[in-house]
Amino acid sequence: MGNFSHKRKVLAALVAASISGGADAQLAQNLTIHPKALALGNAVTADPPGMMAIHYNPAGLTKLDDRQLEVNLLNVYLDIDADFFAPEGYEIFGIDGLEIDPATGKQKDPVANTHSHTNNLAIFVPGYGILRMPPGPGVLPSTGISINPPGSKLTFGNAFYLPFAAGYYRDKDDPGRYQAQANALQRVTYLSPTVGYEINDEWSVGAGIHLSHMGVAADQFMRAPNMLLGVAEILQDAFNCESGNEPLAPWIALCGGNIGPWDDIGALSIQVQETISPTYTLGVMWEPTDWFTWGASYSSEADMNLKGTFEIQYTEDWSGFWQGLNSSVLGAISAAILSLPSGAPREAGNVSLDLVYPQHFQTGISVDVHPKLTLNADIGWTDYAQWDAFEFTFDRNLEFLSAARILSPDNATPNSLRLPLGFTSQWNWGFGAEFHASSRLDLRAGVEIRDSAIPGDQMQVLAPLGGAKLYSVGMGYRWDRDTEVDLNLSYMQSIETIPADTSCNVNCDNLTNIIYNPYAGLDIKTSFRVVIAGLSFRTKF
Repeated sequence: MGNFSHKRKVLAALVAASISGGADAQLAQNLTIHPKALALGNAVTADPPGMMAIHYNPAGLTKLDDRQLEVNLLNVYLDIDADFFAPEGYEIFGIDGLEIDPATGKQKDPVANTHSHTNNLAIFVPGYGILRMPPGPGVLPSTGISINPPGSKLTFGNAFYLPFAAGYYRDKDDPGRYQAQANALQRVTYLSPTVGYEINDEWSVGAGIHLSHMGVAADQFMRAPNMLLGVAEILQDAFNCESGNEPLAPWIALCGGNIGPWDDIGALSIQVQETISPTYTLGVMWEPTDWFTWGASYSSEADMNLKGTFEIQYTEDWSGFWQGLNSSVLGAISAAILSLPSGAPREAGNVSLDLVYPQHFQTGISVDVHPKLTLNADIGWTDYAQWDAFEFTFDRNLEFLSAARILSPDNATPNSLRLPLGFTSQWNWGFGAEFHASSRLDLRAGVEIRDSAIPGDQMQVLAPLGGAKLYSVGMGYRWDRDTEVDLNLSYMQSIETIPADTSCNVNCDNLTNIIYNPYAGLDIKTSFRVVIAGLSFRTKF
């Protein structure tokens, strides 16, 4: 019985956590687009940066004349840490006889009181899956062009860029490998035909269509520290399975393989993608005076059906236990009644995920409070409440889903799974200041307050992101009459504490857990840090 609950949880929670982690919870949103925007705390709806007005506010394209080309490079350094602690009185499941740690006198969890760390980046490559990058920072490029015919009020633009990208990998013996050893999620906009129109001296509008690729991939080791496996380990000790005998055979067999709450079950790999995911953007700008500008933009949601493959490779002990159990009389009867696992060494197939890419609205102002100083302020809203649940559909009936519906008939059928999430829509604030040091040089600073869309009872190690603040500095330099260069240096950190048994995505220890909990009963502290250094080059051609 421990297996059906575990398999359904691990597959669903892995994909869901990967998506929620990369898809930001205000996390990776607007972190991988433009140096000027980052330097101003992403408060640029009324002051959109160059070609990336296509993303921030398409009405801003009207600020670009003639024909222009822009290339952006963002150098990203990621640092993810997690600490696992056995709390005072730690005795998981309340079962006597489980393995005891001689150093603490407590039931032993191999990852308790240990530290997980990674700063290795990973990306999603269509047709390949996770590509593990060399250790150290990674470079994310974007580029775009704009055309404004002489005397025309129309400006046309197109850009290639990453609305968000997130991915990392850990060492194979890292204690965080159960959530996950490697994952990557990214959205790449490869076509974004956009037009800006200058209605008059005060009003401009814009609209664009964005065609994007969305990909999710993850590799993860699996274990299932729950009460059922704790009982199984006690029974194996009572049966003296190490002797190789089955004292109650042929009626019941429990010694086909060694299992327990701290033993690895196997490894899971999954990747899904949507090659054409369309959205549209709308924008407006109002400049009633030469010192005040207001802007607003809207990006539509996208209904996606990500398709791909999954594979679960089980350990010999795990498969052998179920094969041995099913070979006994009582085991065969129980398996027939409860749809227990058969002990297959491997399961693989196709899977699809219904997912809504959330809509986003942002508005802000830019005010020249002094000839030398401009202040920007923005507020944005992202509709993460769309992620109330994720829906998975498999191309065949799977034994773990057939069993899962016994405990969760509302969320599982033999070939589908619904994973409740309960995410919330959030507002975030951005503030930026620009000091005009000379006719060529602008100095910038900004901060963005990014509230978390992940509820406290859904936190995890896979996506260690809660509320955070983005701090940035930067500069803009006019190289010559036709060329501009922008630079930024940005830092963001999110620290979260997850007390034991508070998030059933990671550390609950009750029998009826709905979601995979590889660190049951442990206190967890996570830290997510990112440093971004960017360069933008824009010139006429």
